Amino acid sequence: MSDDGVNVGRRRFLTAATSVVGGAGAVGVAVPFVKSWNPSAKAKAAGAPVKYNISKLEPGQMVTVEWRGKPVYVVRRSEEALENLVKVEPELRDPMSEESNQPAYVDPETRSIKPQLFVMVGLCTHLGCAPMYRPEVGAEDLGGADWMGGFFCPCHGSKYDLAGRVYKGVPAPTNMDVPPYSYDGNDVIVIGVDQEGSA
Repeated sequence: MSDDGVNVGRRRFLTAATSVVGGAGAVGVAVPFVKSWNPSAKAKAAGAPVKYNISKLEPGQMVTVEWRGKPVYVVRRSEEALENLVKVEPELRDPMSEESNQPAYVDPETRSIKPQLFVMVGLCTHLGCAPMYRPEVGAEDLGGADWMGGFFCPCHGSKYDLAGRVYKGVPAPTNMDVPPYSYDGNDVIVIGVDQEGSA
C-alpha cells in the first residue's frame, strides 16, 4: 500500500455525501415538475371537472363533493323518495323547475339524468347557506306528516324537497341549482362536464 497522502476514508465520505446531495437535488427538481401535471387550485376554482365514484353510495345516503369552491350534494334516492316527489308538488313554488338554474338535459321533475341519483349545488338560493340533508319522512320540526324528506336551511327556514325544489312561503326564491354533470361509465359522475349528446 503506497503512502501518497490520500485519505481513502475521506474520499469515500465525500463521494457518498456528493451522491446524497445530488439525489436530493434531483428529487427537488422532479417534485414541482410532477406536481405541474395536476390541475392547480386556480384551475379547480375556475371549474375544472371533478370525478366521484358513486358505486358505494347506498339509497338514502348523501355525499358532498367540492366543485368551484362550492359544495355539491350527491344523493342516491330510494324508490320511496322518488314516489314522494309527486306528493309534495302542490306545496312547491316551482314544481316543474321552469324558473330554475339547471341543465336542459335533466328531467324537470326529478331534476336529474338518472332518477335515483340527484346532483345539486348545496347552497340555499336565499343567502347562500348550506342546507342540511333531512331525508326522514314525517320530521316533527319540519311539518310532521307533510314532510316527505328533503333539505332544510336553519338560517332562515327555507325548505326544499329531495329534488332541491323550494317550498312555497319560505325566504328562498328559487329551486337550488343543478350543475352541469355527466356519467363516466355507470359508477362515476363528472361534475362540471355536460352530458354528451344531450339537448
